[in-house]
Amino acid sequence: MSAERYVFNHTMLRVKDPDVSLDFYERVMGMKLMHRLDFEEGRFTLFFLVDGPVAEAAPPEGPERADWLFRQRGVLELTHNWGTENDAGFAYHDGNREPQGFGHICMSVPDLERAVAAFDAEGVPFVKRPEDGRMRHIAFIRDPDGYWIEILQADRMTQF
Repeated sequence: MSAERYVFNHTMLRVKDPDVSLDFYERVMGMKLMHRLDFEEGRFTLFFLVDGPVAEAAPPEGPERADWLFRQRGVLELTHNWGTENDAGFAYHDGNREPQGFGHICMSVPDLERAVAAFDAEGVPFVKRPEDGRMRHIAFIRDPDGYWIEILQADRMTQF
């Protein structure tokens, strides 16, 4: 079998409250919801988001869009198990506490300082600001479920 046809399509994160998470990923991170699948029998919903400019090339909702979506790179799938949003004490493991596992996703931004200022204006919590530690060319923020998102500016990564 040839790997030439393989495309890294999506990463899935479980979310407690889809309204809060969709607002964060669409409004704060600039992604666009492209497809939603509800599974009544399993009591869960899948939400698929892509980068805003990529979304402009999408066909209208329907089978053609699904086919297009599952051929893309860098799709984010948010999975919501119904009812978690109503449990005040419910939280998913972010993978960065013991026992460690999943670490983070990463978003490349055109201007790191401008992105940091925008996150500050939105009250987005930071795990690591660019000025913290030795790696001054990246930041880490948390999404509404506590997952870490690395923020980098591509042209600053060439020094490594």
